[in-house]
Amino acid sequence: MRYFIKLAYKGSLYHGWQIQPNAASVQETLNKALSVLLHSDISLMGAGRTDTGVHAREMYAHFDFETVFDIPKLIHKLNSYLPKDIVIYTIFQVNEGAHCRFDATKRTYEYHIHLFKDAFLHEQSWYVNQSLDIDLMNEAAQLLLNYTDFQCFSKVNTDVNTFDCSIYEAYWKKEDNKLIFTISANRFLRNMVRAIVGTLVNIGLHKINIADFIRIIESKNREKAGFSVPAHGLYLTKIVYPYIED
Repeated sequence: MRYFIKLAYKGSLYHGWQIQPNAASVQETLNKALSVLLHSDISLMGAGRTDTGVHAREMYAHFDFETVFDIPKLIHKLNSYLPKDIVIYTIFQVNEGAHCRFDATKRTYEYHIHLFKDAFLHEQSWYVNQSLDIDLMNEAAQLLLNYTDFQCFSKVNTDVNTFDCSIYEAYWKKEDNKLIFTISANRFLRNMVRAIVGTLVNIGLHKINIADFIRIIESKNREKAGFSVPAHGLYLTKIVYPYIED
């Protein structure tokens, strides 16, 4: 039987989702917890990879287990057993062919920037002490919806068959002293969101203009795009499946 897990985590102390040699990862931490509590060797498949320091407000993973178990009891035990920076929301049985990575139709990320120094946000938001032109950043962000090839924002030497992504929304909003960038797509390339944000910040700082932004996208060259912003401001916030209701 196949089970989906819905969870969240603060990524500050982890080297990303995926198991890494000699480094703590969310996947390894969950594998060990499930294996202990279910008295079986459990190996989770995640809906995607988050890099070192990146957070997830909503993440899905799946695993296979031969027998029925008490789901509420396991959720309670997991949340007692796991570190405080990982939380399990729910576990539910799915069709044996369901796949948390390949079946996802939409993913949403947020990037958080704070504009005034805040002692409580230094691990969860990027501090920028310069004035940013949000209107111009939003104008540039809307242009992303006109393109599908985002090789210019992809980590180089990455093993992918295509750089094509369908972006459904991309926008900035201001909340008090915070800026939040929201972007949704059917898939994302490695480092894509952080490179997009870095390039949009350069727009906001008037280091480049809208015409430059268009040339960067059409160049398909990562060296033309902006810097990769720090990981600690990035959050995976939503994953959509055709068979899971909100």
